[in-house]
Amino acid sequence: MLQSLGEVWFLKKYWGAFIRAPIRGHSMSEAVPGDGPFSDFGLEANIVGFSAGTLACIAIIGILSVLIGQFFRKSVLPSILGRMFGQEMKSGDMLGTRGSRAVGFAVALVFFVEFVEILDGTVTTVWDEGLVNKALSSTVSLYILVFLIAAYGLVGSIGAILSDDEGSTASQKSLVSIGESLGRMGVFVLGAFVVAGVAGFDLNGIIAGLGITGLALALAAKDSVSNMFGALSIIIDRPFNLGDWVKVGGIEGEVVDIGMRMTVLRTGLDTIITVPNANLVNSPIENFSQRRFRRVVMPFEFEVSSESGALQSFCEKMSEMLNADERTVNEQSSWVKILSMGSSSIVVQANFYTQQSSDVQRAMSEDALVEAKKLSTALGLEFHEPRLRRS
Repeated sequence: MLQSLGEVWFLKKYWGAFIRAPIRGHSMSEAVPGDGPFSDFGLEANIVGFSAGTLACIAIIGILSVLIGQFFRKSVLPSILGRMFGQEMKSGDMLGTRGSRAVGFAVALVFFVEFVEILDGTVTTVWDEGLVNKALSSTVSLYILVFLIAAYGLVGSIGAILSDDEGSTASQKSLVSIGESLGRMGVFVLGAFVVAGVAGFDLNGIIAGLGITGLALALAAKDSVSNMFGALSIIIDRPFNLGDWVKVGGIEGEVVDIGMRMTVLRTGLDTIITVPNANLVNSPIENFSQRRFRRVVMPFEFEVSSESGALQSFCEKMSEMLNADERTVNEQSSWVKILSMGSSSIVVQANFYTQQSSDVQRAMSEDALVEAKKLSTALGLEFHEPRLRRS
């Protein structure tokens, strides 16, 4: 037995409504005022094809989605970026104020669409089905575009952070620059496809046309494509960096620019030489800037009549002087020895290593020559003069 008239009214109004309700929402023209718990909330209203109850639920979903988007922007997004880059930061530091707001707005749109789908699949909604489907489709396209806009800004911000890293080499910075350009291009292309899809264009035809066009361009510009891949190989393998002094195929100079098509060298005569990147990756590259030290070889020719004791003393004193110099490196491989003897001369050779700097090499070479002159004079050694005929 029912205990009250209120229970009778409740079962008649709501239980009957659930039994009759379809799984998906139905249009207002099919609905009877008061049919279903979300039909009118006691108000027999038809607002642009929506019942008052359905509009109230959609409004609640909208507010909840906005709150979730704000929470994601202020709490979740900074945590994600901090973990990616190993430092605490605000979302605005990486994406800017507009970018972080765009991400929050896109997240809110995602949750709004999902909540509306859940609402439609759970309860009886009274709305204009066609209008809702169009609105949801447009909302999905909108949040994809907003995400792409935020990604466009994120690519630039990541590139700026990696380029400003003091530990990054010049080639790494160049790679970051190229990656940033490719990333922006990819985001732009995806955005163009989304816009074309929303506008109703046939994407299959566009993709097929782009494939044929890309093949034709690749065949027509195969040398340029080879140079572009050569640039990527140079930057990834890093045989040299900007500012290095290199020698490639008889061409020697300082690397002043690594472009997508060619690398620019400045020679010792202050002239500019451009070398296609495809040629660089297929040629041996000698990088002088990667030397750990500089080798100096000094031959001294003395007269064949020189005393052997004086020659040995010259070698010992020169070796002591060179090893005692703080500019000398790799001492275990440095030596001063009698190298050869001919009919008119004896050759003594000094082999030593200096610090990598060319200024240090020149200064130490000068000091070594001056010391050799002093030692030869003190030991009574005469340098060989091939123009003199001695009897």
